[in-house]
Amino acid sequence: MEGGIEKRAQGAKQSQVLLSPQGWLSLAKARYAMGAKSVGPLQYASRMEPQVCVRASEAQDGPQTFRVIKANAQIPEEVGPSEASLRRRKGPTKTKESGSSVVPQDPLNWFGILVPHSLRQAQASFRDGLQLAADIASLQTRINWGLSQLRGLQRKLKELDPGPA
Repeated sequence: MEGGIEKRAQGAKQSQVLLSPQGWLSLAKARYAMGAKSVGPLQYASRMEPQVCVRASEAQDGPQTFRVIKANAQIPEEVGPSEASLRRRKGPTKTKESGSSVVPQDPLNWFGILVPHSLRQAQASFRDGLQLAADIASLQTRINWGLSQLRGLQRKLKELDPGPA
């Protein structure tokens, strides 16, 4: 079982090694197509909001796993009543808090409406790289957890059977 996980981890690492330079190359192509001053820090929004977050969750009897989720999405553990009180079910009421939440804007719009395809490719490469990094971290913690379980079982076996005397 662990051999299969190690092979998956190695495959994911190789994919990430290929994705990162591809993203930087696509970004360089976009800078060439749009001009060096059109793709750079001056076009960043004054207030940036993350589009995705990496969440770590730990199973009670297993290793920690990492997931990439949308920044404004709630994970299943967070869904539910935030306080123990009764709720009205007549419909949503308009409050200041619900109107002030803004939907995160696609960062590609910072560089204009019609951006080159290479800029979209760069964004996709970096997004896929982030997902692969989370997968690699999950697989690596799973491998480490399995090895620690194996070592613990080997120690218990040595304690039970000290060997020929």
